Amino acid sequence: MIDIEIEDEAWSAAVPDAEALTRLAATAALEARGGVTILLTDDDSVAELNARFRGKAGPTNVLSFPAPANPEGHRGDIALAWGVCAREAAEQGKPLGHHLQHLVAHGVLHLLGYDHLTEAEAEAMEALERRILAGLGVPDPYA
Repeated sequence: MIDIEIEDEAWSAAVPDAEALTRLAATAALEARGGVTILLTDDDSVAELNARFRGKAGPTNVLSFPAPANPEGHRGDIALAWGVCAREAAEQGKPLGHHLQHLVAHGVLHLLGYDHLTEAEAEAMEALERRILAGLGVPDPYA
């Protein structure tokens, strides 16, 4: 099951199909390996989560919170910050919808145990992101 909550209406205003794009990216990244809850929110909310759970100041584009093992197969929760994501998409010259799908796939992969702390991990994770996004018709975000 994929739960999506759009808390900041700026997401819907800028990306009218934000919920559908989010669901597609999460489904593609999960490959039927459980469920997630995704919150499309504002920078202040993500900054609060970042400070509370990671001890870091300010918002970031996406946060992933893995769930403990559970019989429902819930993988965890993901939060995306509107302002950070919109700014990054504009700076990178890409549609916000594509950036949203990239960050959702990235967040889901974190919930599935992937990381990018080492160069080898980053290469493996980025290859998966490229494959997932290509299946959604989204260009390579690292090109």
